[in-house]
Amino acid sequence: MSLATLFCRARVGIDSPLVTVETHISGGLPALNIVGLPEAAVREAKDRVRSAILNSQFDYPTQRITINLAPADLPKEGGRFDLAIAISILYASGQLGEVDLEKYEFIGELSLAGAIRSVSGLLPSAVACAKQGRQLILPKENQAEASLVEADHLCAQHLTQVTAFLLGLTQLSPCQAADTDNLKASYKDMADVKGQPLARRALEVAAAGGHNLLFIGPPGTGKTMLASRLPSIMPSMTESEALAVASIQSISGRKMGLDWFWQQRPFRSPHHSSSAAALVGGGSIPKPGEISLAHCGVLFLDELPEFDRKVLEVLREPLENGEIHLSRARSQMTYPARFLLVAAMNASNEAYSGEEDYYQSQATKKYLSKLSAPFLDRIDLHVEVPPLPSDILVNAQEQGESSVDVKKRVEQAVVRQRERQGCQNAQLSGRQLESICNLSEEDKRFMQQALEKLKLSARAYHRVLKVALTLADLSKEDKVARHHLMESLGYRKMEQKLAKLVG
Repeated sequence: MSLATLFCRARVGIDSPLVTVETHISGGLPALNIVGLPEAAVREAKDRVRSAILNSQFDYPTQRITINLAPADLPKEGGRFDLAIAISILYASGQLGEVDLEKYEFIGELSLAGAIRSVSGLLPSAVACAKQGRQLILPKENQAEASLVEADHLCAQHLTQVTAFLLGLTQLSPCQAADTDNLKASYKDMADVKGQPLARRALEVAAAGGHNLLFIGPPGTGKTMLASRLPSIMPSMTESEALAVASIQSISGRKMGLDWFWQQRPFRSPHHSSSAAALVGGGSIPKPGEISLAHCGVLFLDELPEFDRKVLEVLREPLENGEIHLSRARSQMTYPARFLLVAAMNASNEAYSGEEDYYQSQATKKYLSKLSAPFLDRIDLHVEVPPLPSDILVNAQEQGESSVDVKKRVEQAVVRQRERQGCQNAQLSGRQLESICNLSEEDKRFMQQALEKLKLSARAYHRVLKVALTLADLSKEDKVARHHLMESLGYRKMEQKLAKLVG
């Protein structure tokens, strides 16, 4: 047969659309042409495939070979099409006989010797293939990722193993999960934190409700230490959340067991010199940025005012929507970006030098000028982290409460939220929120007075209610009470001081 049709998959963001590989062998001068918007790495496949076929003891057709990667308007990139192209040439040239290729998909890059090398972004392809009811034949180096999908995908190390399997001579081994005993993430424990009860309480509230958090305090008070321990008390991810995180890590070229671990909450801490493209994603074909790599985890911005103001402003949309839309000349991408923002800052470099009202100093105003009020408005909890008293720092022998104990309370609160509304409180809409809170007339009057006195926006009002609802969930109460509202409003006091200094 001179015509072969089989299936592969491209990579477009966290999606993996189907690509049909059509190969036709006809008379004419020996040549191989690949059509269907192939980029440079795909066009170079003809040389890799030719050597791989010859070194696998097969005949390479000395005829005119035309390969179409359909759909024709979908850009194709990378070496993931090599295996599918090689199999299609062997099938079209009659070297595989009559083989049913309809139930398989092929992904893998070939070496000149015929070895099948790993590819990045394989997990979305494995998920999409399983939904279509096909088996994916993939590189053995990618089997740990593919094993996360409940499907009977097969792995191979060499082109000859795949051809022998198609000819019915041998069997390919199914994908095996990695040894999870050696691939467990290690979290830093909250027990290491001395003192700072208000900051510890804020971390617990942030983890339980998915609320954004800002630490304000002088250098050396433990702001970074506190932030780094937040993932240890966050609730365990659902299966869909863990798969979404794994897909983003996969398309970013990060290796499971080395750069990330299954069911691990991401913790990203970009340097303050990072550009806007580094945070939200960029490139002619946009790739995930820090906010997408932090999906379902923590994005920690240390020295917040040192970030360029334009860089911080690009975070406003994903903080609200939980995703980022990137439009470039060549393509448009949408990546998930539902992260928990934790920021840390000093009031100024001279903030705690002994001045009674350092918020009014010129140095403080200059230091905070890069922040905008709308950006601060999207942060639910503003917490001051004061210097630790010397007697507690030097003499304290008892450890603080461990992450295990704190996480138990967080998990119980999250279970209440998921049973009640199917998501954490931070994701509630305004109408859902007011219906669930159902404040009494007295509490409504109290909140009205608080809004007028603190000059809070409508967004800030809803965020105060969300935090109050989380406080009620942590205390296992079915209704938001006055003391929950008062504590929630207390987390906005620092914002009022900052709002007077920022634009």
